[in-house]
Amino acid sequence: MSINNKALFLGAIFSLIAALAHLAVIIGGPDWYRAFGAGEDMARLAASGSSYPATVTLMIATILFIWSMYGFSGAGLIRRLPLLRLALVFISAVYLLRGLLAVPVVMLVDSPYLNELQQNITFMLVSSFICLLIGICYALGTAQAWSELKKKKP
Repeated sequence: MSINNKALFLGAIFSLIAALAHLAVIIGGPDWYRAFGAGEDMARLAASGSSYPATVTLMIATILFIWSMYGFSGAGLIRRLPLLRLALVFISAVYLLRGLLAVPVVMLVDSPYLNELQQNITFMLVSSFICLLIGICYALGTAQAWSELKKKKP
C-alpha cells in the first residue's frame, strides 16, 4: 500500500502518537499528569482516585485517534471515511488555532482558571508549537489532496 499524501500521513502519525501519549498519562498517574502539563488539579484528582482525569484524558485520546484515522484515510492508507474533506478542514483548523492562539489567550485573559497555565508557559509554548506543526501537516496535506478528496470513492 502506498502513501498518497505524506503531509497527511505525518499529521496522522503525530495525532496517533498524541493519542497514545494521553493513554500513557492515564496509566502513569498523577506524576504523569504533572509532567505532561495537565496541571496540579488534575494530578490531585487522579491521586485521590477520581475518575474525572482519566475520563477527560480518554476522551481527548479518542478524539486524537479518530483524527489520526482521518489523516490516514486522506493519505490513502485506509478506506475513505465519511465527510473526509470536512473533517480534514476541521482538524486542520483546530490544530492551527490551538497552535496559534493558546499562548496569547492564556497570557492575555485574566481568569483564575488559567492561572496554572500562565505559570506553566514552557508547556504552553511547546504544546502550541507541536499543535502548529501538526496543523500545518493536516492543512498542507488537505490542500494537496483537495481535488482528489472531492471525488466520491466506493
